[in-house]
Amino acid sequence: MKEFLSKLRRMDWILSACMMALIVMGVVFINSAGSVRPTDALRSLWRVHASTALFGLAVYMAFAVLDYRKLLDLGALPVFALSCAMLVLVLVVGTDRFGGRRWLWFFQPSEIAKLAVILFAAHVFAAPGRNDFRSFLAGAAILGGPAVLVLAEPDLGTALVLVPSVLAILLAARVWLKGLVTLLAVGLLAAGLVLWAVDRAEREPDPDARAKIYRFVPLREHQIKRLRVFLFPESDRTGDGYTLRQAQIAVGSGGIWGKGLKKGSQKLLGYLPSTVSMNDFIFAVLAEESGFMGVLLMLALFMGILGPGLRIAIRCPDDRGRLVVIGILTLIFCHLYVNVAMSLGLVPITGLPLPFISAGRTFLIVLMAALGIVQSVAIHHAELPDDDRDVEQPT
Repeated sequence: MKEFLSKLRRMDWILSACMMALIVMGVVFINSAGSVRPTDALRSLWRVHASTALFGLAVYMAFAVLDYRKLLDLGALPVFALSCAMLVLVLVVGTDRFGGRRWLWFFQPSEIAKLAVILFAAHVFAAPGRNDFRSFLAGAAILGGPAVLVLAEPDLGTALVLVPSVLAILLAARVWLKGLVTLLAVGLLAAGLVLWAVDRAEREPDPDARAKIYRFVPLREHQIKRLRVFLFPESDRTGDGYTLRQAQIAVGSGGIWGKGLKKGSQKLLGYLPSTVSMNDFIFAVLAEESGFMGVLLMLALFMGILGPGLRIAIRCPDDRGRLVVIGILTLIFCHLYVNVAMSLGLVPITGLPLPFISAGRTFLIVLMAALGIVQSVAIHHAELPDDDRDVEQPT
C-alpha cells in the first residue's frame, strides 16, 4: 500500500486533471449534439461516453502503476502481432459501417493498432545501434504492415496518422536521419503531386481528359471527393461540400462566448448533419455553443496534456520511455490538429475523432491507456527529491 501511494504521488496530476476535464467536456457536448437525434439510443450516447470513461479510468490507473519497462519487455511484440491479426480478421469477418469494414464485433482494431505500433516501434528502436539503413527498413516494415491493412478497410485517416507517430519515434531515436529527411521530402512531394493532379483534373473541361488524369491518382472515389472539396470549397456547397460549409458557419457564428449549451442553431435546425455532429465534427458544435472562449479552454486543456507529457519525455533517462511518450504525444497532437483544421477547411476532411471529446468507445479507452503509460514513465523515471530517490537515475 505504501508503494502504491508513493506511485500516486509521483503521477503528473495536471495531466490527469486535464484529461478528465476534456472527457467531461466530451460528455457535455455529446449530450448537446445528441439532443436532436431521433432515437433514445442515440440521444443517450453521452451516457455511453461517460461509462466508457469510467472503465477507461480503471485502465488508465492500471497502466500508470504498471512498470512500463515490463509492459514493453513482455507485451510490445505480442500486442503488435495481435493487433495485426485483428486487422486481418476485420477484413474477413468485420462489420460494414459507413462504407468501410472497420468494426470487429464491438470495437475497432485500427484504434488499438495505433498504440500497438507506437509501443513496438519504441521497444525496437531504443536498442543500441539502431541508427543504420537496416533499422530504417525495419521502421518501414513496422509502419507499412498495419498501414496497408488499415488502408484496405478503407481508413485513410488512421493510416496517415500512424506515419507521423512512427516518424517522430524514428527521428527521436536518430534512425538514419538522412534517409528520414529524404523520405519526408518524397512524401511531401507525392502529396503535392496528388493535390496538383486533382486540381488539374477539376479545371479540365474535357471529361475524357479528366478521367485520364484521375487514373493516375491512387485514391478511392470518396477520397478524391474530399480533396475536391478541400481545393474548391465553393464549387458544391449543397453537395459534397455541404458538411464542411455548415461546420464553418457553426464555428464562425459562435462568436466570443457562444450561443449557449444546446442552443446551436446549425445543430438544432439540422444544417450540421446529426450523423457527424457527435464524432468527426463535434468541434463545430463546441465552437458554436461555447464560442472562442470555449475553444481556448479546450486548447488550454490539451496543452495541459502535451506540455507535461513533453516534460516527462525530456526528463526520462530511459530511451524506451522517452520514445513511447513522444509517439503517444504525436498521436494526440495529430488527431487534435487534423480534427480542428478539417472543421475550418484547412486540411481535407478525414474521419479522425477529436481526442477525449468525440463519441467513440475504442478510441477513448486506447487514449486513456496510452496516457496511463505516459504516467508510468513519469512514476518510474521522474525526477525526485534527493531524500526520495527510488528510481533509476541517468548516468
